[in-house]
Amino acid sequence: MVTYRRSSEGTIGKAVGSVNGEQADLWPTSQESEKHTPEPYYCVYTETEKRVFLVLVAAAGTLPTFSFSIILPSLVTIATDLRMSLEAINLSIMFFLLVHAIAPMVWGPLSDSLGRRPVYIYSLLVFLITTINLSLSINYPMFLAFKGLQAAGIASLSAIGCLVIQDITPVQDRERHFAFYHGFRNASLVIAPVIGGLMTNFVNFRSLFTLLWGLTLAVTVAILLLLPETHRPIAGNGNRPLTGTNLPLIWQVKFFGDPAHVDNRLSPGVAPKLKLEKFVQPLRLLLEKDILLSLIFSGVIYAIWIMVTVSTAGLFKTTFGINDALIGLAFLPNAVGTIAGSTLIGNLLNVDFLNAAAAYKKEHQLPASVVISKHALPSDFPLEHTRRIRLPGLTIVFIISLSLYGFTLMYPSLTSLGGWIFIPLFLQLLIAVMAHAICGVHQTLISDLWPCNSMAVAAAGNLIKYGTAAIGVAVVQKMIVGLDTGPAFLGLGLVVIILVPLLILQWYFGDMWRRRREDELVQRGIVEKSDRIYYT
Repeated sequence: MVTYRRSSEGTIGKAVGSVNGEQADLWPTSQESEKHTPEPYYCVYTETEKRVFLVLVAAAGTLPTFSFSIILPSLVTIATDLRMSLEAINLSIMFFLLVHAIAPMVWGPLSDSLGRRPVYIYSLLVFLITTINLSLSINYPMFLAFKGLQAAGIASLSAIGCLVIQDITPVQDRERHFAFYHGFRNASLVIAPVIGGLMTNFVNFRSLFTLLWGLTLAVTVAILLLLPETHRPIAGNGNRPLTGTNLPLIWQVKFFGDPAHVDNRLSPGVAPKLKLEKFVQPLRLLLEKDILLSLIFSGVIYAIWIMVTVSTAGLFKTTFGINDALIGLAFLPNAVGTIAGSTLIGNLLNVDFLNAAAAYKKEHQLPASVVISKHALPSDFPLEHTRRIRLPGLTIVFIISLSLYGFTLMYPSLTSLGGWIFIPLFLQLLIAVMAHAICGVHQTLISDLWPCNSMAVAAAGNLIKYGTAAIGVAVVQKMIVGLDTGPAFLGLGLVVIILVPLLILQWYFGDMWRRRREDELVQRGIVEKSDRIYYT
């Protein structure tokens, strides 16, 4: 079995790369992990220990989604309680999203330097402090300030959880562990609005923050007790002695004695130095034309989906006169669509890649035993076309669903009909499926185009995605009031149509931009001595 890999011997930009008789590994997430000396075993923790760590990081990884989704059915009630307009409350969501866009650019480099565990602890402590203050908010300025600071505490929990899984899990086991990890997040998407609606309706909106505080406290205590540092430069494969904050409390008190897998003959690992350039690495991606166009288009699509989601409580309460508990249930189609879109596009992208790889081998008369790796493609592989082949259909359905959505909520003669509420809910389902499928295509493509630093890719994606979403949330209520519901969402559909030329530019010029970037890196000597190119 052989794998096509990129070569530093001058094959970049030619028909095919060199053939090497070994399998290509996954791209590392940071330069430190690439320089790490291989261990006899990838990870010395037992399967039971790894399952415990996986549950802990999965629980922490649900907090960003859960804390955002749980208050959505309560926005009108919060506005009434604080004696503010719905537009003003939306500004608190805008502040939350804006901080969420920037914070990963800080926490990401810190997790590569300080380690995963300290960043978990500091992030969760910030979240605990801000959440309890939200439950005690007596006025709008206090609510606005702590809502933004809340995002600073949890913005990177999901990404750091993925890094922990990569730290402790060999390549062949990661897919099932990531499936479990994202399954936790998907479950919170479904249950959070339902819980939020019920608690707001039968208790009050402040009880939501009390619940969040309790859940976060439980997760924080569990991580303090059980989760060791896993960053490989510090912990090795789990066999290096840990000290200070990196050591879980249950090991510090030696309740079960010394950990059997720690080799005390080894010296503790040394944390990599924190470099200022790491904080600006995500911004470098914005200088690449193909990546920037993908980020802009997917960011606008995500922002429009957020605008539909955030405006749901106000529109449905005004149009159908339902209470907070039923509004919570009204978020279910949106949540199901989000999960379905992400899952569906992942499977379709895998099929598309396998078909493109088979066609490439046939075109170049390569033997069936050749494996074309996703992680080190021949430079002339039609990557851009393969990833974007489904975008036209997804975009058309998204535009049609979005343009019709507002009109289904606009006319009282229709909204008063029995069962009419299911029409806009069905359109919300379609909007969510298409939006997350489109975003999934672009996120996968960006990861393919910049494979050496997944944290930088995630941070750049968050910056554009949540930044545009913050702008959208700030103006959505103004649009609905000023234009009326139907024209407001029709206008958003027209915005997507205006951006379609970005897809056309990527289709025709994307591969050229990618090859030019690779050639420039070769000429500048930014190439490892191995068979791959790394972007540093």
